[in-house]
Amino acid sequence: MGNRGMEELIPLVNKLQDAFSSIGQACNLDLPQIAVVGGQSAGKSSVLENFVGRDFLPRGSGIVTRRPLVLQLINSSAEWAEFLHCKGKKFTDFDEVRQEIEGETDRVTGANKGISPVPINLRVYSPNVLNLTLIDLPGITKVPVGDQPADIEQQIRDMIMQFITRESCLILAVTPANTDLANSDALKLSKDVDPQGLRTIGVITKLDLMDEGTDARDVLENKLLPLRRGYIGVVNRSQKDIDGRKDIKAALEAERKFFLSHPAYRHMAEKMGTPRLQKILNQQLTNHIRDTLPAFRSKLQSQLLALDKEAEEYRGYRPDDPSRKTKQLLQMVQQFSVDFEKRIEGSGDQVDTVELSGGAKINRIFHERFPFELVKMECDEKEMRREISYAIKNIHGIRTGLFTPDMAFEAIVKKQIIKLKEPCVKCVDMVIQELINTVRQCSNKLECFPRLREETERIVTCHIRDRESRAKDQVLLLIDIQLSYINTNHEDFIGFANAQQRSSQTNKSQSSAGNQVIRKGWLTINNISIMKGGAKEYWFVLTAESLSWFKDDEEKEKKYMLPLDNLKVRDVEKSFMSSKHIFCIFNTESRNVYKDNRTLELACDSQDDVDSWKSSLLRAGVYPEKTITVESETTTSTDNFSMDPQLERKVETIRNLVDSYMAIVNKCIRDLMPKTIMHLMINNVKDFINAELLAQLYSAGDQNALMDESQEQAQRRDEVLRTHQALKEALSIIGDISTSTITVPLPPPVDTSWVGGSSGGRRSPPPSPTAPRRMSSGQRPAPRGAPPPPNRPGPLGPFNNSADSPQAPSRPNRAPPSIPRQVPP
Repeated sequence: MGNRGMEELIPLVNKLQDAFSSIGQACNLDLPQIAVVGGQSAGKSSVLENFVGRDFLPRGSGIVTRRPLVLQLINSSAEWAEFLHCKGKKFTDFDEVRQEIEGETDRVTGANKGISPVPINLRVYSPNVLNLTLIDLPGITKVPVGDQPADIEQQIRDMIMQFITRESCLILAVTPANTDLANSDALKLSKDVDPQGLRTIGVITKLDLMDEGTDARDVLENKLLPLRRGYIGVVNRSQKDIDGRKDIKAALEAERKFFLSHPAYRHMAEKMGTPRLQKILNQQLTNHIRDTLPAFRSKLQSQLLALDKEAEEYRGYRPDDPSRKTKQLLQMVQQFSVDFEKRIEGSGDQVDTVELSGGAKINRIFHERFPFELVKMECDEKEMRREISYAIKNIHGIRTGLFTPDMAFEAIVKKQIIKLKEPCVKCVDMVIQELINTVRQCSNKLECFPRLREETERIVTCHIRDRESRAKDQVLLLIDIQLSYINTNHEDFIGFANAQQRSSQTNKSQSSAGNQVIRKGWLTINNISIMKGGAKEYWFVLTAESLSWFKDDEEKEKKYMLPLDNLKVRDVEKSFMSSKHIFCIFNTESRNVYKDNRTLELACDSQDDVDSWKSSLLRAGVYPEKTITVESETTTSTDNFSMDPQLERKVETIRNLVDSYMAIVNKCIRDLMPKTIMHLMINNVKDFINAELLAQLYSAGDQNALMDESQEQAQRRDEVLRTHQALKEALSIIGDISTSTITVPLPPPVDTSWVGGSSGGRRSPPPSPTAPRRMSSGQRPAPRGAPPPPNRPGPLGPFNNSADSPQAPSRPNRAPPSIPRQVPP
């Protein structure tokens, strides 16, 4: 019965299937098993009933099997059946088994002939069966019946694929003999997932219904569409026999008589029939279990280790215990505080490698976004000079002034300082948004307690909004302080005497930093025409004087170098079809920037990358384009003014003084803004979370209600505990038996000499087990006790080592005709 010494392997897998089916995970684990696949009316149900020797499966039109049926056959002295969903109830009447299958199917799928992937587990004990586990899957159909959905064929195929795509699943492909083998649905599906035929066992049914003068000999001898595990033919009861309640034992006798008497099959009669198929499946499944058990055991151990920590936390968990709720509230708030501080201050553990967040993003706001916003507020050169000239003229009034008035300098400086308010307030807004995002990210760990998470987010966000007004007031106060007194005695202020020399000094400092590399990175040139290859990605290097790009980051093959003179940068609206964020560089004198292009469009993967590149270009002297309002346009066009040389010298002097003083103010604001925000916002929020959040939560209402866990968390806890217990049970089951089976030797090789043909075109019958084998000349008999010779390779490689395997070596493939073959009279 099966492979000696290994009979316990199939019951072992039965126990594993029960353990995981009880927690609803039978379809998610790669348990070694046999899946029965075939079209409607292929004879799958009859094959299974012949194994059991009883009528127990539903019959009728349309899809009969509408849920996977896990059929566990167990050799026993008595005969009964039991279902996993009716554990402890024994069914001795197999008509009741059929009714239970129909009732359980309708309970899940309804009575409209729908299907469901949830399996039914049926265990049959009988003295007439070998240990075997099969999964009967719904028959492949083409046309919906009744209220079935229009995509019923695709649903069934998807369900079958869930099982047969696993490497641990053997495929029992059932095909009727009176159809074309090349059109077999079962073989087509098995070929898709098992192209080498390593896991497929072919079953040919309805051999007695073939047209007169035809047979399936070539198929059964594995010569047509060969499989590594071969084909076995069976003869089932006809519909008339089923309706007449013909006894299955009598049907098995008729099947044996058919093979012994048929001229095309009598030489292989011992290799055909339902008993032979049952024995082969037992052997094949046992060997398959043995081969896949070590990998399956390793997988179970890794899953158990992954769940150990979580299961330990849930064990002994009592949701309604007040002391537990208080303790967990303290732990949750403490963990929230630690997570918030780590995200702001940075931490070596749990580092996000996908995107910037928390403190890193705030740092970018301080040192990239905020300086960029400051520069965007600067007006262009012509606008500045015009304002200075008007200020000088208005201060002199009706008189012609001899000296440069310092009041003009003070008026222009104050106007420029007032412009700083907008970027400073915007900086506060960006930091606040990032703080709120950080709070939401940290509160994700509280999702198992929805009310606690909601209340925590509300309290912290309200505090952040409260600090927002104070921070903005303080920032505006900094600007007002700068406006209150213009300190022309500052050590960095150039003064009137040095105002004329500033331009030459600036030019010298810029030329000395010409080779300094400011930034490197990948960018996509977006406006290359499709005729020239379309958008391409290059490695860009930005220095203080030029923007160069190379083929790759080795910087060996330079594609182009663009001087930064007269360049500015502006945003480009993101296109509907593109996922990239784009900005462009253009020449202020309307010259071509790159080859025939007036602009150079550069694309990044995110808006943060765009802002970072724009900030780097700003450091290199490439300023953003100033948006000109309609009013200023009309003013510029209508107010064409001219300056005499004396006024031009005064304007140049004040212009240099304004530049010098605004550099001092900008430096001061850029230094004080991060410090102010850190003190009034970030550090204050951290202190609030550490010291006051818990008290605020206690005063918010019922603490027990805050710690009510979500329904999803309760389901998750139950699932983790049940899965952990099932994994432990499975490893315990495997541990009890693996040591006694792993050392069992392989079964002896197959004797396929019965397939060999004679010179007269007739085939010799299979040799008797007791008859001596004839050896070719020069061949010596094997010594007693020597190991068996290796299998001969077949068309798809060496045969499987299963005992009494039915496959035979095949001739070269021919074009696949239909199964029926004409037999000469």
